Amino acid sequence: MGALDGRHVVLGVCGGIAAYKAVEICRRLSDAGAIVSPVLTADAQRFVTPLTFSALAAEPARTSLWDGPEPSPHTLLGQRSALVIVAPATARLLAAYATGLSDDLLTATLLMAHGRVLVCPAMHTEMWEHPATRANVATLEGRGVAVLAPGVGPLAAGDVGPGRLREPEEVVAESERLLASDAALTGRTVLVTAGGTREALDPVRFLGNRSSGKQGHAVAEVLHSRGATVHLVTTVDRPVAGGITVHRVESAAEMEAAVLTLAELADAVVMAAAVSDFRPKAVAGTKLKKEAGPPEVVLEPAPDILAELGRRKQPGQVLVGFAAETEDLVANATAKLRRKRLDLVVANDVGAAGAGFEHDTNAVTLVGPDRAPCPLALTSKRAVAEAVVDELVALLQR
Repeated sequence: MGALDGRHVVLGVCGGIAAYKAVEICRRLSDAGAIVSPVLTADAQRFVTPLTFSALAAEPARTSLWDGPEPSPHTLLGQRSALVIVAPATARLLAAYATGLSDDLLTATLLMAHGRVLVCPAMHTEMWEHPATRANVATLEGRGVAVLAPGVGPLAAGDVGPGRLREPEEVVAESERLLASDAALTGRTVLVTAGGTREALDPVRFLGNRSSGKQGHAVAEVLHSRGATVHLVTTVDRPVAGGITVHRVESAAEMEAAVLTLAELADAVVMAAAVSDFRPKAVAGTKLKKEAGPPEVVLEPAPDILAELGRRKQPGQVLVGFAAETEDLVANATAKLRRKRLDLVVANDVGAAGAGFEHDTNAVTLVGPDRAPCPLALTSKRAVAEAVVDELVALLQR
């Protein structure tokens, strides 16, 4: 059975010359077993007709919030669909979706979508490369929307360049890849850690680090959106999607106790937390006073949770570690991979501009035992999380 077989798919069609390709996309989706619900904007109907899509799809094409048999068609479509595809997606659609504007059936359905969303832009080169369009695309990618970037080729009015809608077979292949990834995580339990641990010096002060927990939380959100059962052990108070089980901790010892218990039933563990390497050997029972002068703080090693997970690793279990480095990024990550029996290390150069702790963006290198290091250029932490989860899915399917 294919990834699309029996799955509800909304095919949104916007107004542009590339709308003619959406007819073939609809046919190929139907041939792959998808239950296709076409949604055409008013401008799309200037190029193609609803009747054409109704003849090819499982359901009649919808064109309005108001004229169909359902009182709330966007609610029905958004809640039941495993995937919403917009092909072609115009610059206007990208702007409306990025800003949450809902003024027709397609944009309302996108805001209701419970499953994955794939947008396939098509427009003239100048529009595709305009800073506003690029910013809208980045916003959508940061929210977990998949974007199938346009190709280079003939455009309307005899122009040639970037902006051409990808071919129907490419759109369908990307749709199958997205849903296959989700299917691979359905029924899987994944444990994720996030944030920096705090090691008490006294009742007021602590030793810690600058980790915001944003990257670990992004990984948990992506896993949840793809159907995994997610346990998140975190030190930070950030909102999470309903359905993610949150375990709040503060110190490395508290994180160790939670992680080692939860890991026993996990198919995979993603240790994104920045766990302290050292902690004070003794914790003062009362606040250390300035008048007493600088205290002498003796440190001892904190629990190495990742190393212990490696020692306890179960057959088939996948372990993903993170490495925050300031030098020799790949060499240090590779050593950590081997030393702790990991399947993947996400190496983070925390000295790079816009990457690492506290930022909304990140630049990482994925390091595995049987592959060349894979660098990811600076992008949103949600996009990094998507890439990490893609790797995790591949490791679970070995």
